[in-house]
Amino acid sequence: MAEVICRTGLLLGTCRNHHGNEICVSPVSFGKKRLSCLKLTNQKPLRSDFHGNRIVVGDDRIDRFRRSFQSSIKAQTALRIGSAHKWWEKCLQPNMREITSAQDLVDSLWNAGDKLVVVDFFSPGCGGCKALHPKLCQLAEMNPDVEFLQVNYEEHKSMCYSLGVHVLPFFRFYRGAHGRLCSFSCTNATIKKFKDALAKHAPDRCSLGPTKGLEEKELLALAANRDLNFTYTPKPLSQPELVPSEKEPVANDPNPSLPRPLPLPLSNTKELADEKTLVAGGR
Repeated sequence: MAEVICRTGLLLGTCRNHHGNEICVSPVSFGKKRLSCLKLTNQKPLRSDFHGNRIVVGDDRIDRFRRSFQSSIKAQTALRIGSAHKWWEKCLQPNMREITSAQDLVDSLWNAGDKLVVVDFFSPGCGGCKALHPKLCQLAEMNPDVEFLQVNYEEHKSMCYSLGVHVLPFFRFYRGAHGRLCSFSCTNATIKKFKDALAKHAPDRCSLGPTKGLEEKELLALAANRDLNFTYTPKPLSQPELVPSEKEPVANDPNPSLPRPLPLPLSNTKELADEKTLVAGGR
């Protein structure tokens, strides 16, 4: 206790501790350096390591203690303030992840395969986004096969502008070769719209063809945005297959690769010969 009083340097004079012992605190000067002295004037021995001895602590140690104490308080305050603002990082589920760049968004949609992907556009300063976040975490926990991607509007304004997102909170559903399934905006009061879309598109299904992801015009818009480090090569247009013209085979065609007319069955050949004989006999 005596060391704490000496380090703080807040008490000067005479006081008593919790044992009823009197402690005399008096400042003294030693050359150019000011020292604080504590003298224990009690009659009973103290239950401490000092055993009634005089304690001398220099001002340099007091200043170091004060500086370390103040820096610790500032660090704790900054930590508490920072954690209070990041509400979008609370209660996250394993299938929820924040997007870091435009390339990350495109790759995440392509690598999802036939899995349903929900892209959540939010802003830290959006009250509706903050109120809706706990329910989204609950829905993500109830649907572990659905992937939730979070896009921070404040950090990716240019990307959101290229994707045509101008209202928050905003959601887009993607799946496999179908690409974008739906897009809408909803709040905590209209959460039923989100639940209905999730119930409609969440069941497992298999899509034919490669995963589509973003639309072609969205990819071109992202590539044209100079603020984004994203490159995209447009896919070449598929040429229609040439259908060969159907030609009747010529009897004396020397090309054996052409299809030949099938011979008539023997029974049909005999009937035709008999028919010709009957017609000739009738004449």
